[in-house]
Amino acid sequence: MREGDGLRCGPNNRMKTKDYIAQFLAEQGVSTVFELPGGMSAHFIDSLYQQDRVRIVTVHHEQSAAFAADAVGRLTGFPGVAFATSGPGAVNLLTGVGSCHFDSSPAVFITGQVNRSELKGDRAIRQLGFQETDVVTMAMPITKAAWQVRTPEEVPHRLREAFALATAGRPGPVLIDIPMDVQSMEVPGDAPNATATEANHQPKIDDKTLEELFSELKKARRPLLLVGGGIRAARSTELLRTLVKQIQVPVVNSVMAVDALPFADPMRVGMIGTYGNRWANLAIGRSDFLLVLGSRLDIRQTGADTKSFKSDRVIFHVDCEAGEVNNRVVGCYPILADLAGFLKAANDFAATQQFDARPDWLAEISELRHTWPDTKEVFDISGINPNSLMHMLSTVSQAAGAYVVDVGLHQMWAAQSLELTDSQHFLTSGGMGAMGFSLPAAIGAAAVLAPRPVVVIAGDGGFQLNIQELQTVVRNNFPIKIIVINNKSQGMIRQFQQTYFDGRYQSSVWGYSTPDFARVAEAYGIPGRTLANEEDIESALGWLWQNPGEPALLDVTIDLNANAYPKIAFGKPLTEMEPFASPVELEGT
Repeated sequence: MREGDGLRCGPNNRMKTKDYIAQFLAEQGVSTVFELPGGMSAHFIDSLYQQDRVRIVTVHHEQSAAFAADAVGRLTGFPGVAFATSGPGAVNLLTGVGSCHFDSSPAVFITGQVNRSELKGDRAIRQLGFQETDVVTMAMPITKAAWQVRTPEEVPHRLREAFALATAGRPGPVLIDIPMDVQSMEVPGDAPNATATEANHQPKIDDKTLEELFSELKKARRPLLLVGGGIRAARSTELLRTLVKQIQVPVVNSVMAVDALPFADPMRVGMIGTYGNRWANLAIGRSDFLLVLGSRLDIRQTGADTKSFKSDRVIFHVDCEAGEVNNRVVGCYPILADLAGFLKAANDFAATQQFDARPDWLAEISELRHTWPDTKEVFDISGINPNSLMHMLSTVSQAAGAYVVDVGLHQMWAAQSLELTDSQHFLTSGGMGAMGFSLPAAIGAAAVLAPRPVVVIAGDGGFQLNIQELQTVVRNNFPIKIIVINNKSQGMIRQFQQTYFDGRYQSSVWGYSTPDFARVAEAYGIPGRTLANEEDIESALGWLWQNPGEPALLDVTIDLNANAYPKIAFGKPLTEMEPFASPVELEGT
C-alpha cells in the first residue's frame, strides 16, 4: 500500500463500516476472500457481494478458509484474507492462523463479534452474548497483532495497519475482531493514513561483513548453503538462485524450501533433517562451512545433537530476527538482516570476486547420492514404492503450478523425491504441522495460480480432516489433482509406535479406518480411481491428467508397513539414521 492511499468517506460520501471494509479490500488488490458465513459475519459478506469486486469463496469449515488464505499469502507475498463469525467460527480459524504465524505467511483475518452491549467486559460471568468468545486474547500468541475494534473511527486505521504489519519484517497474520453493531455504523470523515508498528529497519550489510563471509567461504573445501522457508517468505528465490550461480556452492534445503532450487539444478543437493535425503545429511556431516539462509535450524533440521551439528565447521547464520540466531546451534556468526537485502548485497559483492567450482566436492556429493538413492530407502514392503511414485508423478505433472502437501509420511516421501521445475511451488505445513492442510490450501493456491492446475498430495488420515472441501473444489471447478497416499493408517504415528511402543498400534491402525476415497470423490462429482499395483502406475497417472483443467482424485494403495526412511536416530548426529542406527532416547518432538 502506498503512503497516502485512502478511501474518502466525507460527509457527502458516508459509508458504513461493512461497506468500507469491502471497498478497502478491493482497492488494496485483494482478489479473493475465503469464508464460511455466520450471523456475525453476514454483514461483511453481503457488502462484498453487493460491491462485486472481490471474489467470495465459501468453504465448509473455517479452518479451511484460514489455510486457503495461508496459501495465498505464501504464493503472492500479499496478505491472504479470510472472514469468520464469532464463537466457533472465529475459534475454528486459529489452527490456520497459527500456520501462518509459524510459517511466515502474510494474512489478515476479520472476525465478527457480538454487539458491544453483549460483551461481558469485567463481569464475573463466562459469557453474556450468544457465541461471545474472546478470540483476540486467544489469537495474540500466534499473530503479529490482534485487535478488537470498539468504534467505527478505528476501522480505517486498523485495516491499514493490519495490511502493513502482515508484510513488514518477518511476515505473518493479523486478526481484527469487529462487533456487529460497529459493522453497521458509519465511518466518519476521511480515512487516516497509518503506518505499520513494525518497519523494515534492518541494518545495512557492510562490506566488512561480506568480506569476512566470502573470505571464509573461499577457504572452505566443502561448503554448503542451507536454505529454509524464509527464502520464499522474503520473496528472494531469484536472488538466491543468482547467488548460487555466482559462487557455485551446493545447496541443501529444509522441508519448507523444497522449491528453492529446481530439481535439475546441478547445485541442488536435497533435503536435510529428520527425514532428509541420506546423502544430504551425510553432506552436512562432511561440510566445513555453512551459510544458513531463511532457516531457524530447528530440531527437525539439525537433530537433537546440536553440538555435533556445529562441530568445528564455520556457520554464518542470516536471519531477520536476532532471537533465531545462536538459539539452539551456538557459535554461529550472526548476520541480522532481511534476506532480500542481504542477498542483493551478497550478489553485488560476489560479482567482484572469483570463485572456484570445487569439482571434487560436487563429485563426492554425487557419489553419496548414487550410493544412497531415495528409491532404495523403503524396503521389505510389497506393492508401490512411494518414492518411485513421486518421481513418476513429477514427470506427468509438468503443467502443475504447485504441489500442496499434507502432513505425514507422504509429506516426507514427497519432499525427498518430487522433481520440481523452476516455476513450481511446494507448499506444506511446517511449524504447525497441521494435518488437513493440503486440500484447503490447494483451493487458495488454485485461486492464485489459475488456470495452472494444482497437485494435492495427502495421506488417508490427513485428507479426512477437511474432506468436505471437495464440494468447494466442485462448486468452483478448481483444477486440483488429488493423490491420496493410502496406507490405511495414521502412518507417521504408526512408525513412531513401532519404534517406541513395541508395535502397539492403538488409534493409528487399531480403531482407525478409511473409506473408499474414489467413491467419495465420485459422490461429490469428481472423477475417482484407485491404484493398487505397481504395473498400473503409468496408466493411472495418465488418467489423472487426461483433463488438465478439471479436478480428479487418485487413491493410491501403499503397504501398511512402509516407513519413511532415512530418519535421524533421535539423540544422535544427523548423519546417523534409521533403520541402520537406533535412537538413544524417546523423541521429544
